Amino acid sequence: PRGTVLVTGGMGALGGHVARWLAGRGVEHLVLVSRRGERAPGAGGLRGELEACGVGVTLAACDVADREQVRGLLASLEAGSVPALTGVVHTAGVLDDGVIETLSVETLAGVLRSKVEAARHLDELTSDKELDAFVLFSSVIGVWGNGGQAAYAAANASLDALAQHRHARGLPALSLAWGTWSGGGMVGDDTDERMRRRGLIAMAPEAAIEALAQATRPDRPFLAVADVDWERFVAAYTPTRSARLFDGVSEALRAGTPAAADGLGGTGPADGAVPPGTALAQRLAELAPGEQERILTELVRTHAAVVLGHTDTDAVAVGRAFKELGFDSMRVMELRNRLNAATGLRLATGAVFDHPTITRLARHLHAELLGTQDQPEPATALAASRESAPAASAAHREEPIAIVAMGCRLPGDVQTPEELWQLLVRGQDAVSGFPTDRGWDIEGLYDPDPGRPGRTYAREGGFLYDAAEFDPAFFGISPREALAMDPQQRLLLQTSWETIERAGIDPTSLKGTATGVFAGMTYQDYGARLHEAPESVEGYLLTGKSSSVISGRIAYTLGLEGPAVTVDTACSSSLVALHLAVQALRAGECGLALAGGVTVMPTPGLFIEFSRQRGLAPDGRSKAFSDAADGTSWAEGVGVLLLERLSDARRNGHQVLAVVCGSAVNQDGASNGLTAPNGLSQQRVIRAALANAGLSTGDVDAVEAHGTGTALGDPIEAEALIATYGQNRERPLLLGSLKSNIGHTQAAAGVAGVIKTVQAMRHGMLPRTLHVGVPSSKVDWSAGAVELLTEAREWPETGERPRRAGISSFGVSGTNAHVIVEEAPEGSG
Repeated sequence: PRGTVLVTGGMGALGGHVARWLAGRGVEHLVLVSRRGERAPGAGGLRGELEACGVGVTLAACDVADREQVRGLLASLEAGSVPALTGVVHTAGVLDDGVIETLSVETLAGVLRSKVEAARHLDELTSDKELDAFVLFSSVIGVWGNGGQAAYAAANASLDALAQHRHARGLPALSLAWGTWSGGGMVGDDTDERMRRRGLIAMAPEAAIEALAQATRPDRPFLAVADVDWERFVAAYTPTRSARLFDGVSEALRAGTPAAADGLGGTGPADGAVPPGTALAQRLAELAPGEQERILTELVRTHAAVVLGHTDTDAVAVGRAFKELGFDSMRVMELRNRLNAATGLRLATGAVFDHPTITRLARHLHAELLGTQDQPEPATALAASRESAPAASAAHREEPIAIVAMGCRLPGDVQTPEELWQLLVRGQDAVSGFPTDRGWDIEGLYDPDPGRPGRTYAREGGFLYDAAEFDPAFFGISPREALAMDPQQRLLLQTSWETIERAGIDPTSLKGTATGVFAGMTYQDYGARLHEAPESVEGYLLTGKSSSVISGRIAYTLGLEGPAVTVDTACSSSLVALHLAVQALRAGECGLALAGGVTVMPTPGLFIEFSRQRGLAPDGRSKAFSDAADGTSWAEGVGVLLLERLSDARRNGHQVLAVVCGSAVNQDGASNGLTAPNGLSQQRVIRAALANAGLSTGDVDAVEAHGTGTALGDPIEAEALIATYGQNRERPLLLGSLKSNIGHTQAAAGVAGVIKTVQAMRHGMLPRTLHVGVPSSKVDWSAGAVELLTEAREWPETGERPRRAGISSFGVSGTNAHVIVEEAPEGSG
């Protein structure tokens, strides 16, 4: 190069590489054109770098798509002291991707303007000048196309045509149809990855510039320069043998010829055209149902593999969501279009989103082709319960709800309900020191003075020390997304999976079934705020932190299509979730339901807050109903129940661990302070649960109390129990609290109490409540027949009726819940 060379897009990544190359080859002066000129990001640095090579530099602000601005720029160069213009390199351009169905005149015009109109202005306004080179940066997209880049393909094909036109006029011209460049350019990482899947490998800028040096010859107006993985390229742009089979059928279908069925080995009617889709449907109808499904599954799988750039369909898992396989919106549209062409159908734009796995989309094709009902994916264990799920009979509205499985993670390294029972039998205290893996300033947090801001006078609680452990790959979750997920989401997802397995059900078999998810959760203080998120987790925090997603995550991962509800009523959340699940089962809204709650404390904030309120036990122990009660003990945990109508559980052969026979929820209303408990409301919720179960107070043997160990809350709760369960009894009501062993697990407290109670029924023993000593002197224990479980007691069978117990949870929100659980009917467990 000699003289002055003008580079459009000169401050972009490609323009910068070209400028450095020209400077290194001895050009005298460079005119780097961009809309912002000297104000463009990095302009000063690039100028200095080029001038250090002894090159003159002009940073020009010019919209090259504006003819008059280009005319003015060229005139200023002629009038100035720079050497004569000898070359033009047009690298400028914009992307505006979208499938052709969404392409508008405005979108097309915007892409054409920066590439084609600008090139035409440069061509026309320099045609009278003695140029050595006129180089257009085009793209291979204009050569062989790319899904979703119709406008870009048209613009680049136009540049190629302009170069041919100049060459025919005897003017210098070279259009370089580039593949992708790494380290810059107009494509982002997503497009780069999509092109790689199609066999187009991003070139290092140094290699691309070397190709530019080799390509500049006067006898060649066009050259494509790309690094191609030909095996992937051929797979992406040429249908595989299996795809060709179906494409051949679709061509005949579109033509409406009798040969339409021949592509699958069949024959069409002898007298006339076959409507689109008919031939394929006729051939499928001749096959067994299993073979029909296999063929259509393979059809979808093959086209999915082609869209993703795989050379082998084995790389495409039929049960994984299209999103997890790597489908973005453009790939979804391409798959939809391919399937329309292959089957003769007119699938809706949202078909792939509505049927998000290969198996489910194949089933939808089956329904469209053969006119069968598009059923959810079957779950063999629930075939009978699905039939009864859509509508609730009178019997359902009264039917007991079976607990068919339980799962938990609780303090004391408790991983199962069985391990919880062993902890209770041993009388173990699971409260211990703060976790060391959360960045807490453990020494700096503690101060025995309750009045110290930012400090806590308690330094122990019930913790899940393995709360950070998670296997994201097992659930098809990326490491970045897993990092953004609240550990409460991770724990509840893991425990839900395990709970389903404990019922003898393959969790994947529930996909497409009317299974509900009812989850209790309180905290949302994991990680950064949305606008403060580090780059590594941006885009994932919205779902990672949202309370609504804690139930939705389980439903999405397992493909469950019943109600998915997250409940936050503070410490009563999991019992309220259980109550809602029972109602949904009885109403026929679902055939199975997961119900539970979870709490993990990412920060020590709750300890600090309750220290200001003097609501913590200094030694970290909940002394439920004890005269020594001096505050609660915060803890973490997760518990999940799998519920089913009792008749369905028996029909499906599921073990029944216990039965929920009654539940109720109410609110304190205008009590003595927003957070103060209301004894009358507690009495009402107990009586409502008994009425719901059709029982009297004497029909219940024991109560797993809320029992937090506070000097105010415990006496109010004890008096409510005495006023209800404590009256007109032959045997005293036995009262205990799991919080004395593991602390207050908050949103998981109610479900943890249910798990303890079910285990006690199954073992015929009621464990002792720790740290009681002398029962609270603030309670008149003589006013009714209620006794504390200061020692473990046998829970004998009476022969007259099943064992029964109540479980209470009261939220700081004022929402109270009470559930009555009954031992499994004979022969069920």
